[in-house]
Amino acid sequence: MAIKCGIVGLPNVGKSTIFNALTRSVALAANYPFATIDPNVGIVPVPDPRLDELTRIVPTQKVVPTTLEVVDIAGIVKGASQGEGLGNQFLSHIAEVDAIIHVVRCFEGGDIVHVSGSVDPLRDIEVIGTELILKDMDVLAKHRARYEKAARSNDKKAQQTMPVIEKYEAAFNAGRSGRTVQLTPEEKVIAREFRLITDKPVLYAANVSEEEAAGADGPLAAKVKALAQSEGSAYIKISGKVEEDISRLEPSERGEFLQAMGLQEPGLDRLVREGYRLLGLITFFTVGETENRAWTVSKGSTAPQAAGKIHSDFEKGFIRAEVVGYDDFVRYKGEQAAKEAGRFRLEGKEYIVADGDIMHFRFSV
Repeated sequence: MAIKCGIVGLPNVGKSTIFNALTRSVALAANYPFATIDPNVGIVPVPDPRLDELTRIVPTQKVVPTTLEVVDIAGIVKGASQGEGLGNQFLSHIAEVDAIIHVVRCFEGGDIVHVSGSVDPLRDIEVIGTELILKDMDVLAKHRARYEKAARSNDKKAQQTMPVIEKYEAAFNAGRSGRTVQLTPEEKVIAREFRLITDKPVLYAANVSEEEAAGADGPLAAKVKALAQSEGSAYIKISGKVEEDISRLEPSERGEFLQAMGLQEPGLDRLVREGYRLLGLITFFTVGETENRAWTVSKGSTAPQAAGKIHSDFEKGFIRAEVVGYDDFVRYKGEQAAKEAGRFRLEGKEYIVADGDIMHFRFSV
């Protein structure tokens, strides 16, 4: 199943420009509201220099990075939860993603029309946040109608569900998102049924001018960073214009351009990696003469679950995993020397996969 990040924001904040650069595609980017109606979808490789290093050690026929699916969702405006600007359609698209990349405009520019007439990132974030909360309140009301009567009739599931509904209602009435609600592990299982938009993790992407792409945050971006820190969300600074320029260059030209801009890497690389981390994901690798490949699993996954990412038969018939850590693999320049140094391990069904593990699976079906 593809892991999805949805790019959201007000109209004309640079969402489609960033999406185009991210996917090297031609999604419509225009200087008027609702240029994007149906969501554009792109599969984006997750930059990981470790895969390049492994390929230097183990030359192979094919190199396959892990990926994220990125969805460019149309601009949301005030009143979206009541259908303004095709809002209900757009909000339904957000419900289908695993995490939200919230692009916030942090640059001035007379030739780019702002839907509110001025640039104010905290106001813009509040507009989007309010609409998402209102949509979630509507969803939650339907669950209350379903469970309230059943709870009075001593239905066990309903009695367990109603306190969770009430926790969310208290947060929403106070203007807080679902992410702020403290739940027990058992309550989290119950809450999954609600599929609330504001439960999703958020990465704030401050879209700045070319001049602000490198160096310290400007005053507008600094406000977004402070807000992200206060609510425990992720944050990056990015210049959509710079990323668009980079995406049009040949790979051989990008290094010189980045150096001229004072950047160590494209902002999009950081954006994708942060999106990956936001979802609590880690990477393990398989290497060989035919293919070197990065695989995605959730933190806390066991070796059989990792094996299942390759093929369901690997998980069903799992015997054990041959494992060496990335640092050891690189230090000893390959599997054989790592074995000779005693850094190669055999792990069983209870082993928790670590980020960067190089793994081979033994199985029987």
